[in-house]
This record gives sequence, C-alpha cells and structure tokens, in this order.
Amino acid sequence: MRPAGLGWWAGLVAVLAALTTHTVLVTSDGGMDNGIVVDAARTWLDGGSPYDDAHFLYFPSAVVAAAPQALLPRSVLDVLIPVLVVLALVAGWVCALLLHRVPLRSRLAVLGLLGLAAGFAPFAQLVRLGNWTVTAVLALPLCLLLASRGRWVAAGAVIGVAVALKPLLAPMALLFLFARRWGALAPVVLVPAVSSVVAAFFLPDPTGFLTRTLPFLFTADDAFLRLYEAGPAAVLPRLGVPEALAQGLAVAAAAAGVVCAYRRWRGPGPEPLRLAETSAGLMLSAFLVSRPSYNHYLLVVLPLLLAGLPYAGSVTRRPWFWLALVPQLPGVTWPWLESGKRRAFRDAVTLCVLAGTVAYHAVRGARGVRDAGDEEGAGRAADGWRAAPGGAVRQ
Repeated sequence: MRPAGLGWWAGLVAVLAALTTHTVLVTSDGGMDNGIVVDAARTWLDGGSPYDDAHFLYFPSAVVAAAPQALLPRSVLDVLIPVLVVLALVAGWVCALLLHRVPLRSRLAVLGLLGLAAGFAPFAQLVRLGNWTVTAVLALPLCLLLASRGRWVAAGAVIGVAVALKPLLAPMALLFLFARRWGALAPVVLVPAVSSVVAAFFLPDPTGFLTRTLPFLFTADDAFLRLYEAGPAAVLPRLGVPEALAQGLAVAAAAAGVVCAYRRWRGPGPEPLRLAETSAGLMLSAFLVSRPSYNHYLLVVLPLLLAGLPYAGSVTRRPWFWLALVPQLPGVTWPWLESGKRRAFRDAVTLCVLAGTVAYHAVRGARGVRDAGDEEGAGRAADGWRAAPGGAVRQ
C-alpha cells in the first residue's frame, strides 16, 4: 500500500508503450477481431448484411457502434485501436482499485498492472486482437464501483451498454437478482434490447442475429474457433470425451458455480469484496459453459480479484489462485502444447482451476473474512494501513 517510486512507474509506462507500439506495427484495422466488427460495419454501409460473416457474433447495435470506425482510414485504425484498448484496460484496473479503495499511487497499483501486462499472456493477446472484450473489462469494475456507492441504476446502465456492444456481461443480470435491485435490472435488459431492435430496422437482414448467429453459437460448428475455445464443452471432446457428456459436465459445473456465487453474495465480508468475488464467480461459471470461450475473457474478472489482494480474506490469498495463472506465463514452452492449435488445453486448465478456486472460496474460505476489520484496513490504506488476519494494522 506504500507509494510507488518513480522507477516503478517508469517500468510500467515502458511496458505498456512497448506493447502498444508493437501492436501498431504488426496489426491492421486495429487487430483481427476488431477488423471483423469493422468489416461488418463496412458491409452494412455498402448495403449488405453484416451477418453474412459467420464470425460476426454481435448484436445489431454493435454494427451501428462500429460504423464510425468503418469511415476511418485503415492507417488511422492501426494506431487508434491499440491505444484505446490499452487505455481501456488501464481504466478498468483503476476502477477495480477504486472499488477496493486501494490508493492509485500505491505499489499494488503499479505492480498489479505491470504483472498483468508483462506476466499474463492474454493481456497482450487482447491488445493485439483488438477484441471488444475490452469493453467488458472496463464496464464490469465500473459497474461494481457504482454499485458499491449505492448507484445501482447507473451500474445497471453500464452493464446494459456493455451488453449492447458485446453480450459477454449478460450473466451479470444475476447479480442484480441476488441483490434484489429490480429497478437497476431494467436497464441491463432494456438498453441492449431496445438498441438492438432499433438498429435491426436499419439492416437489410433484421433477423440475421436470430437466424444465423444464435444457431451458430449453439452449435459452434467451426473448425477454426474450436481450436481456441477454452471451455470444457469444447476441450473435452478433443480428448475423446463424448460431446453430450462434455456439455453436460460443463452445464453442471456452471450451475454449481452460480450457486457458490450466490453463497458468496450472502456470505461475510465488506461489500466491495463480495461484489468482486460474486461477479467473478458468475462470469467464470458462464465461461465454463459458453461457446465460444477464450482465454482473454479471464481479463474480465482477473483485475477485480487482484485489486482485492489487501483483504485478508480475499481469494487472491489462496495459492491455487496463483497456480491457475501459471499456464498463461508468456515465454514458457509447454511440452506437446507449444502449438497454437493446442493452446486451448492450457487455457482450459487456467479457466477450470480458477473457477474452482473462486467457487471453493465462496463456500468455505470467505467465512473467515472479518467485516469491520478488513473494510477499515482497505479503506484507510492511503493513510498507511494494511489489512491483516486480525483486522486493520498500522504500518
């Protein structure tokens, strides 16, 4: 919690600048995944249907949102999108720190982001791809920050906008159900629904998402995507498990994860920690069963959990949390898994171990959190306090 020196900040800036510059030099349209969305918008502006591309898996509202990019030269997108993605990742980290009341000048603020950028391979992959998952990486901690301050309706609106751009955060509707915030749940549903219906009227194929994308998502019969899916339903059949059994196991694991997330919401601990760990449990459960499910989806929950490290009862105090991240260390070659086509096996290990750790912690470990002591310890971190097993301890 102590302030970080100038050298620490210089190292962080150097890493982020190097990553951004490298991405600008090697990508086009801001990255392959961003290019898919932009090409869909260009197709729409040219009079075609964006859903002619089977890999465009977004709501109609995303087509309209991507239209401004379609009007920009590719040379501009090459520079603009990597910079915006990195800035959004940084903003998401800042919101996670503010949620847990961690000082923005602290060593954790610097080292946490540096660890994600330099020590967690999906961070760089997300920047290179320009994937719109970054909207969820920013929206989720912002939503929880607003909710922790009693602004639940605004939090619901943030999730609604994020879902309209990419439906990744749709499972977060369960958090509003857990909290019985019915008024806040309305924008979660209405914002993407209304925006998509309105946008669909301007498309030549208004029902394309229902008739093309949804069937594709349910079957996920795509040889290219299947190689990179990290969910058990996609990985287990590659190991010889019958597809029906693999899907059933994934659904059962996801259902158990949702139950554990509810237990965490009803459990002890300060509200910011309960919000973060409950949301992480919900999202990880969704990643277990969703098709497709990629390793960079983990960046939606990881900053929230890392920023909760000062709490003595945080899931980040468990060794299995850190062991789950080992397969994602950049530069490590794993025997028989060095091929990019086999990366999904490493990603599945990380996803399943992390989901299991968060679920176990929700049921067994969180009851050791001391409500008043830990909240005081995190809340006064800026004054030199730190959380400890016995409560807030002055340094």
